Amino acid sequence: MAINSLRAALAVAALGLSAGAATAQDFTPEQPECIAPANPGGGWDFTCRQVGRTLQDLGLITATMQVVNLAGGGGGAAYAEVVNERNDDDDLIVAASTATATRLAQGAYPGNTMDEVRWIGSVGADYGVIAVAADSDIQDLTGLLDMIRDTPENVAVAGGSAVGGWDHLKVLIATSAYGIDDPRAVRYIAFDGGGEAVTQLLAGSVQAFTGDLSEAIGFVESGDIRVIAVLSPERLSGEFADFPTAREQGVDAIGANWRGFYGPGDMSDEAYNGWASMIDTLYASDEWQQIMTDNGLAPLDLQGEEFQAFVADSVAQIESISREIGIIQ
Repeated sequence: MAINSLRAALAVAALGLSAGAATAQDFTPEQPECIAPANPGGGWDFTCRQVGRTLQDLGLITATMQVVNLAGGGGGAAYAEVVNERNDDDDLIVAASTATATRLAQGAYPGNTMDEVRWIGSVGADYGVIAVAADSDIQDLTGLLDMIRDTPENVAVAGGSAVGGWDHLKVLIATSAYGIDDPRAVRYIAFDGGGEAVTQLLAGSVQAFTGDLSEAIGFVESGDIRVIAVLSPERLSGEFADFPTAREQGVDAIGANWRGFYGPGDMSDEAYNGWASMIDTLYASDEWQQIMTDNGLAPLDLQGEEFQAFVADSVAQIESISREIGIIQ
């Protein structure tokens, strides 16, 4: 069915890809800035802060990266700000992900298309997770899915993307794989970032959380939440080895969220190539490889025109499948 196609397409697209090194450029941003299109604590915020810190540690930027949280519209507020107000700012990059492609594919950024910005590069792929509060009575993924099937009115799932966005689609992938074919059976509640969604989970306002591993891991380490499923083909290694996959629980659900950046549509070629080169150098560094390991990021190494083409393919795939499952007409 359509959601199974989405699972397969995005799992293949998000993993195992590589690209040649971007050409080095003599560009250094004077006042580097990264917009995280959500409140602090989510995946976009993680991407901006970790990349900004590592770029400075590697000497690729000489000034501290300013991180600005601009939540709203599942990334739409940030997209509109860049397109309408800062379209030629060479010092600006914006965190993006599969969630961004999903919103663009579904026409959720009114009047905007992916061609209005320049897609710079990726820094890895982030597996989806489904989690509950640490003290929840829900013990495993099948327990949660049984509740959604049998008493959907008693279960709400929170995520950091808008309704119809990537966090929402991850839950639909899991329920579909479990034989729950009606997307309306899932009460999904959208918040401006994964951090806010987890806060509502801990407050007892919702029963489960859907997000990505990188935004969930801090809450796992603090003892606040418990991961009941990772949407990866097999168990991850290292400190993530204790997290069960959906697949090993009999739910064939896989979902990986690519992470990367776009820049203003009218940024100079020198700046665009320079940022792509910096992201390429960062990705290849031992420092970033360790960050990927520590946060459960999977390989995805694309910059410049190859990343632009990858995002275009991602948007086209999600648009087609969103039509099939009735999210858009």
